[in-house]
Amino acid sequence: MDWLIATIKIGLAAAMATTFDDNIYLTAFFSGVNRTFRPKHIVVGEILGFTVLVIVSLLGFFLGLVIPSTWTGLLGILPILIGLNNLLNLNKDDSDQDKLANLKRNSKLRGFDSRKWTLWDVICDPQTYRVSGVTIANGSNNLGIYIPLFATSSIQNLSVIIPVCYFIVGCWLFMSYRLTHQPGIAFILSRYARKIFPFVLMWLGFRILLDNESYSLFLPNSWQVFR
Repeated sequence: MDWLIATIKIGLAAAMATTFDDNIYLTAFFSGVNRTFRPKHIVVGEILGFTVLVIVSLLGFFLGLVIPSTWTGLLGILPILIGLNNLLNLNKDDSDQDKLANLKRNSKLRGFDSRKWTLWDVICDPQTYRVSGVTIANGSNNLGIYIPLFATSSIQNLSVIIPVCYFIVGCWLFMSYRLTHQPGIAFILSRYARKIFPFVLMWLGFRILLDNESYSLFLPNSWQVFR
């Protein structure tokens, strides 16, 4: 059970740190719901886009099957660099108000659905892929974290980490929908909560390096095996 709890913690940390920004644009999407653009489009679009990111990240897992874990563990440097970059640019991002400006528009006035949308209708609608496109475009951080994490994980760990990631995405979808009625809370979350996540990313990076003993590659004795 210890491995399960530890893996859940890693999955939660990775998912929350990499998908928190999704909450911002999802809230903006939900604030623009009307007769032809329904919450179903947003939910399905987000899940499809996130699934693409997971599939691409699984390449890291197959990479870990052919390369020793000590070397794949070096990919843990990526989360550290991403976390440092986010930390250095915290005070440079003043675009929150622009991203959340439309939360004040039509927050209480909703268009009524003129017809029932089936799942197939939603999947075939181009508006769904507009959401997916934003999710994928916003997923560079996801790939930078998931690829090294998956590369250093076993199938057993992935069977826990991936469902946890989808669970967090579902939580953001629910929260974003509710935040369309509370734009002030959305602004506070986007302004202050993101200051925590650079440290979470760096912790994940160091955890990957330590768990795979990649630090040994930088020790003088480790080079004796190549002589």
